[in-house]
Amino acid sequence: YHNTIDPNELTEIYGADCFRLYQMFLGPIEDAKPWISQGIEGTVKFLRKFWRLFCDENGLIITDEKPSEAELKALHKAIKKVNEDIDRFSFNTCVSAFMVCVNELQKLKCHKRAILEPLVILLAPFAPFLTEELWQMMEKEGSVHTAVYPKHDESVLTEATYQYPISVNGKVRTKIDLPL
Repeated sequence: YHNTIDPNELTEIYGADCFRLYQMFLGPIEDAKPWISQGIEGTVKFLRKFWRLFCDENGLIITDEKPSEAELKALHKAIKKVNEDIDRFSFNTCVSAFMVCVNELQKLKCHKRAILEPLVILLAPFAPFLTEELWQMMEKEGSVHTAVYPKHDESVLTEATYQYPISVNGKVRTKIDLPL
């Protein structure tokens, strides 16, 4: 009846990684989901943002600088969330965690190898072709798929302070940082 969408056509237009991520992002794997091919644009934008962490129009822009606490925290939050959600087969929330992490790293203007290498390994099961290409561009040995999968560091995620709001007459006037 010609009322279906051919996955091969979408793969040719957007690429296999984008199509794969979109399928995972639609919702829980065991649930039936409505197919709306316009939604694939979100995963296209995500993969472009991810690529821009590594490359600009002149090529690779990765630095060997030491990462900041905020960058480490963004990475390790993503590692923790993805590893927990993979165990539950919640691939849609894994993709969401990647998107949040990439947005945070983009705001921090992070192009640091110590952050981006584990992120590439973390994304590899979800976008195998893109991550393999980035791995080779970074001149790493072997394949990204044989690299040691990252584990989160709880000490990076532990908060040392709490920002306590001070309000007067029901309006927040200031905030003070208190040690936990």
